[in-house]
Order: sequence, then C-alpha cells, then structure tokens
Amino acid sequence: MPEAPETVHVLISGRVQGVWFRGWTREQARGLGLTGWVRNRRDDGTVEAVFSGPTDAVRRMIELCHQGPPAARVDAVACTPADDPGVTGFDTRPTVEGA
Repeated sequence: MPEAPETVHVLISGRVQGVWFRGWTREQARGLGLTGWVRNRRDDGTVEAVFSGPTDAVRRMIELCHQGPPAARVDAVACTPADDPGVTGFDTRPTVEGA
C-alpha cells in the first residue's frame, strides 16, 4: 500500500525575493514530483510554499530551500504540517500582501 503523502507549509526568509526563488522552487518541486504552490509575501518579504508528496521528496525539497538559487541568501526556513493543497501539479501563485 502506498504511503500517504506528507504536506508541509514553508516560510523562507532572507534575500529571497527578486532572485528567482519562486521559479527555482517551482522547477525543483516539479522535478521531485511534488504538488503544491509557491508565492511571495509582500508584508514580510518571505517566500511561502506548500509542498505535498512522498516524505523523502518533501524532505529533499526542504533541504533545497535552505540553499535556494545562486542569488538568494536564505536566513531561515520554517516548516509546519499542512493539509493537502488539493491541486495537481506545482504552480506559482500571485504575490500576496500577507497571510
């Protein structure tokens, strides 16, 4: 029987906006076969994402978020369990003022 997918909500802080973090995250997540989404939060300058899929792939994506794309400087990655996003694929969502 296949394992239930793991789903996490992630907030990434540091120099993570204006450095192609969302596009990079989308590419990495799709490569790992994850579903979910990524977006910028204008209020605090973070990148917010939801990753859902096999535990190993979700954990690898979290590790990758600690590195980010070359122009980024990641200060912190905060993860909390989340509900399945109920989406197929992995997409970039529009920037929000806050959440």
